[in-house]
Amino acid sequence: MNNVIQNNQVESLVITIRGERVLLDSDVATLYGVETREINQAVRNNPDKFPDGYTWELEQDEKTELVEIFDRFNKLKHSTTYPKAFTEKGLYMLAICQNQNWPEFREFTEFTTTFCKFREF
Repeated sequence: MNNVIQNNQVESLVITIRGERVLLDSDVATLYGVETREINQAVRNNPDKFPDGYTWELEQDEKTELVEIFDRFNKLKHSTTYPKAFTEKGLYMLAICQNQNWPEFREFTEFTTTFCKFREF
């Protein structure tokens, strides 16, 4: 990734699920130019680093609601997989786990700064 992630890019992707402001795995992957499967593989390979509250898999009704509300999730309509939601803590841990593997995560500062602003709202 050649450009630092812009604040408005992140702001437009943050959604609230279960009372938490989160980013979905596909949106995190898009921001960093990797495949969604790479995001999920990082979580599977480091289960001890992602305890409850860091990330969770959406349930069917949550997935259905996302598809109905947000056009960008239409691809999930017929998918048999359920997206993962990343909280602020989960995003920090993902960055730590993947800093060596994904050069794009070295530009993580702007991204985390923007995401942290949502605590203030």
